[in-house]
Amino acid sequence: MGKRRPNEILKRVKKEGFERVWRESASLLPKPKRRLKLVSSKPGTSHPFFNLLQKMRQSFLDLGFTEVLNPVIVDESEVYKQYGSEAPVILDRCYYLATLPRPDIGLGKAKCQKIESLGVQLTKNKRVALQGVLRDYKKGKIDSDDLVEKVAESLNIPDTTATLILSKVFPEFAALKPEPSTHTLRSHMTSAWFITLQAQQYKLELPIKLFSVDIRFRREQREDPTHLRVHHSASCVVMDETVDVRDGEEITRAMLKPLGFKRFRFLQKKVTSKYYTPETEYESFIFHPSMKKWIEIANYGLYNPIALARYNLEHPILNVGIGVERVASVVHDESDVRRLVYPQFYVERELSDIEIAGMVKVEVKPQSKLGIKIREKIISTALKHADVSAPCGFLAYEGKLKGKNVRVYVYETDVGTKLLGPAARNYIYVYNGNILGLPESYLEREAIAKKTKKAREKGVPVGFSYLDAVASLAAAKIEEATHLGRKSVNVRVKMAKHPSDVNVKVGDVARRFITSKKKKIEIAGPVFIGVRAEIAS
Repeated sequence: MGKRRPNEILKRVKKEGFERVWRESASLLPKPKRRLKLVSSKPGTSHPFFNLLQKMRQSFLDLGFTEVLNPVIVDESEVYKQYGSEAPVILDRCYYLATLPRPDIGLGKAKCQKIESLGVQLTKNKRVALQGVLRDYKKGKIDSDDLVEKVAESLNIPDTTATLILSKVFPEFAALKPEPSTHTLRSHMTSAWFITLQAQQYKLELPIKLFSVDIRFRREQREDPTHLRVHHSASCVVMDETVDVRDGEEITRAMLKPLGFKRFRFLQKKVTSKYYTPETEYESFIFHPSMKKWIEIANYGLYNPIALARYNLEHPILNVGIGVERVASVVHDESDVRRLVYPQFYVERELSDIEIAGMVKVEVKPQSKLGIKIREKIISTALKHADVSAPCGFLAYEGKLKGKNVRVYVYETDVGTKLLGPAARNYIYVYNGNILGLPESYLEREAIAKKTKKAREKGVPVGFSYLDAVASLAAAKIEEATHLGRKSVNVRVKMAKHPSDVNVKVGDVARRFITSKKKKIEIAGPVFIGVRAEIAS
């Protein structure tokens, strides 16, 4: 089965309804021809951002810090405890969490009649069972994921009918509106550090040195080259009997020097955030080569004693927070952090000639050792007699294959030609984004000598010729014929106009890239290869 056409599926859904098409959707999936190989000779590709994340984690560990996971969901009351009068402004940048309330659903006469109109015989016992399910759902005893299943069990009906009942009979579900809570998504690692330190201060010996390289959420009005709504902070705290704010500078330097940074600026902030002690908050800057300016990448300071007291924290705390995306933009000399973090959305894929060459393959290949041997015999015999005038034929292989007697011939019947056509020995190259089938030697055809010389010398060879690919197809067909009990095979290729004519497949990614760049796929020419096989028991 080939690719599914999304439009066709959506037309069916519109015409027949979601439930019916969903129920039959297994038939829309192609049957797997092979299992996934979990072990590959080619390693996977990591995201450069997470490579940096790992390096920063390792730097903290090398500095003797202990890694922790801080809470991601923080109640707004924690922000008030930390920021005091500044809290409302800070909360404006936070995402509040909302939930759908569990509806209080009755099961009156009208609803029972609707259920029965859908083909369900509603007995007294079933009605009682359904009422119990709805009541338990309201109380939170049944998870949302299990509701359809529980309704189906209570009424002894298929799950598709249960889904239909919930959507048609109980409009309360569709009418639900999210209700806000006081829970927020962590907008700054500090909002979680107080909670963690409160839990740890009597469990660890001083100095307590903790770090977390993790995600935070900021309700930015828009995302732009330097602002993301979801980003990462490499944050640490040091709690001790005494701490010096100047240690924040040393930690920042120690974290960033292994990444190649040498030039830093550290400036005291004129306006201090309320969770810091006045005149102890500093900003750190590094120079961005592409943007040609200093950008802020870190912030550090001493937590305010008032905030510490609200969490019963007895010792001073130094906090350092480094914006990982900002650092990554400088490391990779990228002026738009979106391109670095989300390349799938903001970066047009560029393919090198080497990458394209890796996407050009022989489509059909023999699978057995004897099949591979037959392919090699076809190739060697064809090359040996390539210039013999037609009509002619030569025995390439004689022997057993899957218990059958097989004789394989390479032939040509057209008078005035040779056993192999001029393009049969063409090799495939990728040059400057083009896929080209080129003569065996650029000296053979003077008319295109200049064109082929550069492509052959500077292009990337795919590694096989038209003959190689056609011989693979013929050998695979012979394997198939012996398996199916057929008596003969005939593979004949004359003029090639497309890669598929000579059993060559260009991957979809490469093909789309080549088309978008207005490049060419020129795998064509007079091939004139004939292979036939006689199969006997």
